[in-house]
Order: sequence, then structure tokens, then C-alpha cells
Amino acid sequence: MDWFAPVALYCERTAPGLLNEPLNAISNLAFFAAAALAIVQRPARRDLFLWILIALVVLIGIGSTAFHMFANRWSLLADTTPIAAFIYAFFLYAMLRFVALSWVPSVAITVLFFLASYAFSAALSPHLLNGSLGYLPALAGLVTLSAILFARRFPAAPLLLAAAGVLLVSLTFRTIDLAVCTRIPAGTHFLWHALNGLVLYLALLSAIRFGGLAPSTRDT
Repeated sequence: MDWFAPVALYCERTAPGLLNEPLNAISNLAFFAAAALAIVQRPARRDLFLWILIALVVLIGIGSTAFHMFANRWSLLADTTPIAAFIYAFFLYAMLRFVALSWVPSVAITVLFFLASYAFSAALSPHLLNGSLGYLPALAGLVTLSAILFARRFPAAPLLLAAAGVLLVSLTFRTIDLAVCTRIPAGTHFLWHALNGLVLYLALLSAIRFGGLAPSTRDT
């Protein structure tokens, strides 16, 4: 595989060059802002898992910036890998801290979620929805998790439902990017970044505020 082969996926990329996608590159500041705002919330210093989630958000910003500057195969991998890592790491965190399962069932459910997500994406064309298809399981996972937590009256539920709502909007902007090139030359992919920064912040905020609640302290 040629790791330096060019990859052009969005309206704004019209030629080679580090600065050919200025909006798509600059909008990645939303991810760094999400991580910074999470740190400002003073997360528990001893919660290593939470700090890993924050670090993954920083890596998402770095990887996405790299891709929209270099636009080749290695930077595409640098873009997508931290995103996938955050999705499944946060799902595992939620199973442990919000649903209050032990490690074995939490890991098992997370693995099943990963396998189901992979099977869903593999069964359909990757070009459907302009490549947004692979993010639908994450959206479904957020909605399902929110419903479970609402049923349990766990206070993180509203934040996660809000994150799901913002993700739905951001996915819409990601999906329509190539379809609006003639009318909006810069496309709409940069809005995917901006809104996803909010999605990740809401996820981190739910962990910071409610990840330390013991089952005995929850409302019933």
C-alpha cells in the first residue's frame, strides 16, 4: 500500500498542498477546545480512564488536522484511528461507570458493539452517505445508552442525549458535503468538525460530572 497516495474526499480539497483545506484544517481547533474545556472542569486526577478519553480527543484533533493538511493514506489512518478508539473507549467507560457493570460484562458488551458496528459497515457500501455510514452505530449506541440511563434515572442521560442530537446534525453536514460543492465550494465538512467538538465535550462532561457516582448514590 502506498501510504503517501493522495486522498481527496471533500469539497474543499481541490489540489495537493498543506493549505488546500483551510476551513477543514482550522475547524479541528474544536477538538482541542473540547479537551481544554474538559480539563478546566477539573476532572478527578486519579481517574486514569477519564484522562485517557481526554487524551484521545487531543489525538483526534491532531489526526484530523494531519489528514486535512496532507490528505494521503497515512494521515487518513491517523484521522480515523483515534476516533474509533474514543468511540469504543467511551462506550466501555459508560458500561463501567454509568451502567455500573463489572469489567467482564462491560468488555464483552463493548466487543459485541464493535463487532456489530463492523458487520454493519462491512455489509453496505462505504460510499453510502458520503462515508458517514460507519458513524451510524455510534449514533445508535449513544441513543440506546441515553435511553437506558433515562430508564435508570441516571443524571448523565440528558448530556448523552444532547450529544446524540448534535451528532445527528453533524453527520448531516458530513453527508451532504460533496452534494453541495457547486453551491458551497468550501463544502460543509468543517461543520462536522465544529459540532463534533461539542459532541466530544458533552461526552467528556458527562464522565467528569457523573463518572464517579457510586451505585448507592444514584436516584432510584
